[in-house]
Amino acid sequence: MERPGNRPDFAILGYPVISMTESWTHQGSKTNLLGDQPSAELARSLSADLAVTARTPPTFLFLTNADTVVPAENSVSYYLALRKAGVPAEMHIFENGPHGVGLAQDDAALSEWPKLLLAWLRGRGLGH
Repeated sequence: MERPGNRPDFAILGYPVISMTESWTHQGSKTNLLGDQPSAELARSLSADLAVTARTPPTFLFLTNADTVVPAENSVSYYLALRKAGVPAEMHIFENGPHGVGLAQDDAALSEWPKLLLAWLRGRGLGH
């Protein structure tokens, strides 16, 4: 039985590593999390895109197309899984920028992501 408060109200994912099974997964994260030779069953069980249900929290995703560390396919796959499950989601893919830009205050385009996040939170009744 689910107890009050044991499910997050929302998720905010920047450059997420989602899949542990696809060719485009971030291999370094996969190795660090699962070891050198994980079983296919373990990899599937820890692939977030394969675990999405209607109970998955609403999710905000942001990333850049130019990220050479974590392929965009991770976020796109997760977004499509959320959509299929009927989970509210918003995704922003910025054209330029490296992996892990933080708040990107020195970049006119990327510095918009926190504002977009705030608008999304407010739209969900969560922001101030």
